[in-house]
Amino acid sequence: MESSKTSRRWLKNSCFIFALMIVLGIVYWFYQYNSGLAMAEDDSNNEAEAVETFEPFQGADLQFGEINVLLIGSDTRGDEGRSDALMIGHYNQTTNQVKIVSIMRDTYVDIPDYGKNKINAAFAFGGPELVRKTIKQNFNIDVNYYAIVDFEGFPKIVDLLAPNGIDVDIPYEMSYGIGMTLFPGEQTLHGDQLLAYARFRHDRLSDFGRVARQQEILTKVKEQISFHSLMNLPKILGVAEAYIDTNVDKKTILAIGKGLMDGHSNGVDTLRIPVASSFENKHVNVGAVLDIDLEKNKSELEKFLSTEDDIQMSKLEGVSS
Repeated sequence: MESSKTSRRWLKNSCFIFALMIVLGIVYWFYQYNSGLAMAEDDSNNEAEAVETFEPFQGADLQFGEINVLLIGSDTRGDEGRSDALMIGHYNQTTNQVKIVSIMRDTYVDIPDYGKNKINAAFAFGGPELVRKTIKQNFNIDVNYYAIVDFEGFPKIVDLLAPNGIDVDIPYEMSYGIGMTLFPGEQTLHGDQLLAYARFRHDRLSDFGRVARQQEILTKVKEQISFHSLMNLPKILGVAEAYIDTNVDKKTILAIGKGLMDGHSNGVDTLRIPVASSFENKHVNVGAVLDIDLEKNKSELEKFLSTEDDIQMSKLEGVSS
């Protein structure tokens, strides 16, 4: 009899503790989320404005477990409204594999209804949907989602994801056009410094060096993601809401975030379009462009995003572990 009462008391106490944990979790979530919103609002230079109305984004459904996100870096300093960075982020939920494709902004392509132009002009002409159509028409790649990132919010988001900073080896002094001076050598950079490092383009590599540094930072940020980042996720979402315009739903964001923070998550593979030895520098009516071997780049991109090898490798790793 006494044992039965003890069991009921234990069950009652356990249910109470479980319910309390849920309530505290919800309170923590909203506190962190609102804290993130407040961080964004504290930036006096940031004025949340509605994105210009373009044709609705018609993201394609990919095979189960695969996500392609069109990543567009918006440069608020300029007046052309063109994308300053253009990437495709690929995530495989089965293997936790992350892949990033950087498309050089001067890549000369056919833009639907507008003819030949630099690929970054597609964003100015028709927003993310026209960029999606342009990528589909030229490279036959479908994407589910888009995310337009205001670079003003980049430092805050990176500092939340990697609060201890990111270690980089700066090859030479960088200062022109980035609002600060970065001195050569191995050092730890934080948000504003990382943004400056990623955007510097006044060297012999020009945009090629800039794209390589962007991929380097994204790869290293992913390596820094940990349980601490998971605890900051509500705050990150709050900050992101002010600086990122996206059609990715929060459920998908949380699923990706959980996968990236999983201890079994793989590294980040990167690709640049155009690939090496597949383009010529030319000057046409729209300015200096990269005239690419379209078929070669299309083939390399398709091969890079293929998931068959990733799944086989994941199975082998599962067996060996």
